[in-house]
Amino acid sequence: MVVESDGLLDESSLAAAPLPQEAVRVRLNKPRTDDLADLVFLANNKTVASNLSTMPHPFTALDGRAMIEKALRNQELNAGFAIRLKTTGRLIGLIRYANVEPGGPLHIGYWLGEPFWGKGYATEAVHALVDHAFTYTDAQELQGSCRVTNPASRRVLIKSGFQYRDQSMIRSIGAGGSVPIERYTLERAVWKSLKGWGQGL
Repeated sequence: MVVESDGLLDESSLAAAPLPQEAVRVRLNKPRTDDLADLVFLANNKTVASNLSTMPHPFTALDGRAMIEKALRNQELNAGFAIRLKTTGRLIGLIRYANVEPGGPLHIGYWLGEPFWGKGYATEAVHALVDHAFTYTDAQELQGSCRVTNPASRRVLIKSGFQYRDQSMIRSIGAGGSVPIERYTLERAVWKSLKGWGQGL
């Protein structure tokens, strides 16, 4: 579930910070304007939009340009990346972390296009994002959430070390109203103990 902050934070730019470490089959890097066609094709999906908080449906080229521009304005506590297949370089989704509440935890959000579901790509991408967030920010806690009707996203969070916190409601533009979600947290200390991803997950 993507929970994004539309405001830009007064923090140092991430331009000089390394990109997230590559995973086995995916890499996270900056989205490009030539990703627009793939982005619109994958994002213009009612099922994808209804599992996220801020993605509209239908999703237009104008929405895609705005999403790419936002991801290119990375800040220390608000960074977005394209998820790409390493074999082809093709964009298959987006992932980000954002400081929604000043002084609060970083919220992570992610989505993949439907043709790429069920292959473990999201888990690889979340591992890389979590490592990046805890390595290049002072965040002590990350939060993630998923709709209660989205077991695949729940599995991604759990396999990434996140622990169940509670249930809540959130407005989803794509779903057309408020939907129940499960919220999960990952503390820096837990991340350190699980850093060799795959051990015990």
